[in-house]
Amino acid sequence: MDGNGRWAKARHRPRGFGHRAGVESVRRIVEDASEIGLKCLTLYSFSTENWSRPRAEVAALMALMREYIEADLERLKREGVRIRILGTRKGLSNDILKLVDRAVAETNENTDFNLNIAFNYGGRDEILRAVRRAAAAGEDIQSMTEQDFATYLDTADLPDPDLVIRTSGEKRISNYLLWQAAYAEFVFTDVLWPDFGRAELIAALKEYTGRNRRFGVSEESEVA
Repeated sequence: MDGNGRWAKARHRPRGFGHRAGVESVRRIVEDASEIGLKCLTLYSFSTENWSRPRAEVAALMALMREYIEADLERLKREGVRIRILGTRKGLSNDILKLVDRAVAETNENTDFNLNIAFNYGGRDEILRAVRRAAAAGEDIQSMTEQDFATYLDTADLPDPDLVIRTSGEKRISNYLLWQAAYAEFVFTDVLWPDFGRAELIAALKEYTGRNRRFGVSEESEVA
């Protein structure tokens, strides 16, 4: 969800103004995704690298996370949304941890829509944590399959993403779902995240459905 800062700068407002507008986009997209029939949506809200941002901006992002969960949790529960938090707990304050744990626990039985929030998340960090979990569980690393290893990832019982969308014109993966996105399709849009809405989501889905996903198999092999 990239471009909040640039969106605010274009309006001669502070970055926090853009992040708040970005939260409103989150609310719209979660609702739109569910209405058009998607079952699983993952949002990259705060990366492990984001700690290097100015302290005031980090504090504002944490405050927005608190505000979003506190304001929207009851509605999400009623609408059958299951919340999952992807990422490390390291460095997070106790009040944030209690809040995200509450959101996860209170929506755990919901099945209508999966909302995954990658918060304090980094793909490399996730893979390292998965290796440590596997080792702690006594796994024989030499004989592990990809399917075995995936059970130790933050996304253990979730499907791999079919489509990854990045807003604001940036064209890089930025340490996001490195394992899971191995065969995902990517759509890059110049639209800044606060301006990303239902029309942009549908356009990205149309582009995705027009692609031929071969998963490493050549067209010649498919014909044969």
